[in-house]
Amino acid sequence: MGMGICGVNGLRDKEVINVCDGKRLGYIYDVEINVMTGCVVSIVVLFDCRVMGFGKCEELVIPWDKIQCFGDDAVLVAVGPELYERCAVEGKKSGKK
Repeated sequence: MGMGICGVNGLRDKEVINVCDGKRLGYIYDVEINVMTGCVVSIVVLFDCRVMGFGKCEELVIPWDKIQCFGDDAVLVAVGPELYERCAVEGKKSGKK
């Protein structure tokens, strides 16, 4: 894909990794676009919050300015762990299945 252009389907195959702690966050599920400007605002990642098979996946919305780099197989982001630790804790408290 020349000139830094990538389709949404190409993004869905990329794993998202947080460079702050090395955690694998999941794969890109969706992209949010500002239809007025035509700019990508954020990526949406399905993050697995399940504990021992119980719980559910949560959508993590990662702002575009938190993306560090796009590689062939992965997207590197820099986000605080509070973005995904919160959903894991809430899943344990509520006992969601």
